[in-house]
Amino acid sequence: MLGRPRLAAAMAACPATMLGIFVALAFGMSAAQAQPRDTLTIGISQYPSTLHPNIENMAAKSYVLGMVRRPLTAHDAGWALTCILCRDLPTLENGLAALETTPDGRPGIRVTFVLRDGLRWGDNTPITAADFAFAWEAGRDPATGFGPAEFYRSAYEFITEAPDRFTLRFDRVTFDFASMGDFQPLPARVERPIWQSGPAAYRTRTQYDTNPANPALWSGPYRVAAIQPGAGLTLERNPAWAGPAPAFRTIRIRTVENTVAMEAQLLAGQLDMVAGELGLPVEQAAALQRRTGNRFQFHFQPGLIFEHLDANLDNPILADRRVRQALMHAMDRNRIVAQLFEGRQTVARGHVNPLDRMVDPAVRDYPFDVARAAALLEEAGWRPHPDGIRRNAAGERLSLEFMTTAGNRSREQVQQVLASMWRAVGIETRIRNEPPRVFFGETMSRRRFTGLALYAWVSSPENVPRSSLHSDEIPRAERNWSGQNYTGFRNAEADALLEALPITLDPEARRPMWRRLQAIQAEELPALPLWFRQDAHVWPAWLDGVRPTGHLNFSTLWIEHWRVR
Repeated sequence: MLGRPRLAAAMAACPATMLGIFVALAFGMSAAQAQPRDTLTIGISQYPSTLHPNIENMAAKSYVLGMVRRPLTAHDAGWALTCILCRDLPTLENGLAALETTPDGRPGIRVTFVLRDGLRWGDNTPITAADFAFAWEAGRDPATGFGPAEFYRSAYEFITEAPDRFTLRFDRVTFDFASMGDFQPLPARVERPIWQSGPAAYRTRTQYDTNPANPALWSGPYRVAAIQPGAGLTLERNPAWAGPAPAFRTIRIRTVENTVAMEAQLLAGQLDMVAGELGLPVEQAAALQRRTGNRFQFHFQPGLIFEHLDANLDNPILADRRVRQALMHAMDRNRIVAQLFEGRQTVARGHVNPLDRMVDPAVRDYPFDVARAAALLEEAGWRPHPDGIRRNAAGERLSLEFMTTAGNRSREQVQQVLASMWRAVGIETRIRNEPPRVFFGETMSRRRFTGLALYAWVSSPENVPRSSLHSDEIPRAERNWSGQNYTGFRNAEADALLEALPITLDPEARRPMWRRLQAIQAEELPALPLWFRQDAHVWPAWLDGVRPTGHLNFSTLWIEHWRVR
């Protein structure tokens, strides 16, 4: 657009007809600028491997589903559990929860939910207890592959009391019995016939992946209008939504797996914002903020995002705990955080965040200690070799495959630094990265990685990590690959703690159990802790109402409150 002095000069030199054109253009541009913004384009670094709400956990899917789906309950930005689809959280005091004895004589609990008025799927069909009943029934069949499997096993009976009221009966009493964020309703009239035709094949036939533009699948402020597999999704307002009207007619979600390209698209105006939960690494965002000043809003949100390395314990090298401990001692995590992340990450001792009330600040740590790392490798039978890579008595090299999400500049930099640090003690790494949709959708979910995998877990406050640590949660074919214990960790004491923690109602009684679980993790190291990440949110200057949470219920779950200034 011409600046004011040049525009005036150009007008003076033109005949009347050209003058009219210039005036029309000038007024046209002003009118266009004054038009309300009805489209928001968001950049994310991953594409969902599936849109089905009950199959697989992936941050990209959670981010998208926050706009088009609604869970029964969620933790809000203040980390408080709140009703989303229900009217009131069940408690023993309000009578919506009641202790009872199960048919086989064990302590149990019945939990009743009453749905809010006006809940509808995108085709204007009411959301009813029948939709929850179908989700429960399908989840009870291991062949379906829903998670978390423990929920469906413990919820042994579903009672439909009215179209807007249902009760779940559990064979154990847990401290978080009212938390139902993982129990997602499914449109029974659409999905039940597909599931009944074969539970084991359901995950490849569901309309969430074969026909995602079907409005009947969606219940949020938006619904999926179109997808470009691997590239992006287009969402449009859901006319059946009964809550506050969302500000934007259309949401465009673009997958840009390379974060350098994502920044370039943001600066070029191709993206309005970058999702904090799945966007620019914190150091890249901080540098962008210094360069661009007030052009964008920046928000750095600490939270429960645990960056770590999964170790495949079926690998004979990594099955030796001393090797895993040597890997920890050979990493200078403090220097990595200082130099790569401007000191903005919190070095982790374990999976429990320092902000969580159950953290044990005295849990074993692994300071950078090259001599100790070398000694541990010697104990494990790995001897130095002239080429710098250790070998065992059989002459095998101490070599590990090392994977992460391709295109994430931050993780790829961390990979290079860690590979260099480990090589200094005689450990070779072979880097092989994959696009996120393959890495999470196939390689991790089916345990096809052979060595180390770098990625992040996102959890909720005082989240018992059963799905990632219990031996029964190791993905396997007979469970249709549900479960997230990708490391293959097996520890009887940890299993017992993971089973006992949820049913221990007194927080102070849980505390020593949490301490012991953290101690086991720190000793056994099925996952090597790196740091707790800050999320870097980059918003346009004209956007209000985004509230980052720092946990697994992402900011999009309240997108109806986002507004244009």
